[in-house]
Amino acid sequence: MLRRSRHGEKVIFIPGNHDEAIREYVGSSFGDVLIVHEYIHTAADGRRYLLIHGDEFDQVTRHHKWVAVLGDMAYNLLVRLNIYLSWLRRTFKRPGYWSLAGYAKRKVKTAVNFIFNFEDSVMRHARDLGMDGAICGHIHWPMIKEIEGLTYINCGDWVDSCTAIVEHLDGRMELILWNGNHTTNNI
Repeated sequence: MLRRSRHGEKVIFIPGNHDEAIREYVGSSFGDVLIVHEYIHTAADGRRYLLIHGDEFDQVTRHHKWVAVLGDMAYNLLVRLNIYLSWLRRTFKRPGYWSLAGYAKRKVKTAVNFIFNFEDSVMRHARDLGMDGAICGHIHWPMIKEIEGLTYINCGDWVDSCTAIVEHLDGRMELILWNGNHTTNNI
């Protein structure tokens, strides 16, 4: 990030729930890196997107900190276990990347209700600000979809899902997946 910013690229850092120590620097710049709570991005086609981390719309992290801490500990344990599972997968020549933490999240039924409430809250905020859509992360559930005329984009994450959002020169947004060898937009 620092190298890119030194070469003239605009770098915006939006801290989330795993970046608590950095939040006190919101509004500051370090070199050419600006730290903000949210940012408005105008795409090449003129559409305006609200860029946020999204944890402010998570009722658990906002109101039940102990559950969030417990969930964070469980998540970190699953990520560490995944190191060994990845080694086993490579040893037995299993193709691609597989995330234990991502699998566990997909299997938790209450996560589905949480995700829909999260999406609705994010989009309500974007609508209130007059945006054409929102780009967020936090729940690590990668997708692009339309919700009541606005575009909801969740970039997922680089640890569990190995996903990212790419804006094309025409302003089109694409969700890409890194599978260990190349990228694909088949999520």
